Amino acid sequence: MPLRVIFMGTPEFSVPTLRAIADAGYEIEAVYTQPPRAAGRRGLELTPSPVQREAERLGIEVRTPMSLKSEAEQRAFRALRADVAVVVAYGLLLPKPILEAPRLGCLNGHASLLPRWRGAAPIQRAVMAGDTETGMMVMRMEEGLDTGPVAMVEKCAIGPDMTAGDLHDRLMLIGAALMAEALARLEQDALTFTTQATLGVTYAKKIDKAETRVDWTRPAGEVHNHIRGLSPFPGAWCETEIGGRLERLKLLRSTLSQGAGEPGGILDDRLTVACGSGTIRLVEVQRAGGRPIAAQEFLRGAKLEKGMKFS
Repeated sequence: MPLRVIFMGTPEFSVPTLRAIADAGYEIEAVYTQPPRAAGRRGLELTPSPVQREAERLGIEVRTPMSLKSEAEQRAFRALRADVAVVVAYGLLLPKPILEAPRLGCLNGHASLLPRWRGAAPIQRAVMAGDTETGMMVMRMEEGLDTGPVAMVEKCAIGPDMTAGDLHDRLMLIGAALMAEALARLEQDALTFTTQATLGVTYAKKIDKAETRVDWTRPAGEVHNHIRGLSPFPGAWCETEIGGRLERLKLLRSTLSQGAGEPGGILDDRLTVACGSGTIRLVEVQRAGGRPIAAQEFLRGAKLEKGMKFS
């Protein structure tokens, strides 16, 4: 008999894993995802999560509780009599009765090389910190924050200009294949777990809007990592004068460059910008209300010149 699985996830990152489990023939008893959220220009339309849309396409029952703390929700979860729960970016706390309900426990797909970057934003924090390597891990969940023993790991290089969005897309495919393999081993009683190291623990706290503005007085490497680590969302930003008025500009891609100057100063017609030490060249930007565009296309409309400044 194939494993009876409960899947728990919410964003696009979780969808490939749900699809991989379904394609492998496991019995998915139910999908848990966060409730539909207000979206649209006026915020009036309720939009289901990407996982909910995929589960409905697959014909799987969807459950969207606001919390799993109530006895009624925990009883309903236990009634599914799952062998295992697979959790990928679900976004809700799993209380102890939920963690203990599946016969073989809860497996989590986590996007870091634990114990580095436990917590909410491991992909963004790894890029912002200038890490050159990360990966996906399959771990058994405990009550602590990403503290459980690890079963499987696949590493992934972080290129010098790779954005968090690029890394997200690569890791979600790696994670899907890794979780499918983990379930196959679990089914054969061949999935082994190793306790996490106690050294090297770091925490990937949620991105705060207050940290998204670019500080041009920082070294070029830090500015570059800040830009790519926050791309595409929420996006690092700065301000500059365009057409006689101050405008916010989101910075989506950059690369390290050569030169020196006053921090924030534009050094040439290729959008090379001076930092506290060193320079970066902007590659892709987005004006307020506009679409992401190449820097050279942006310059044709904005007409920024050498000597002007970003703040």
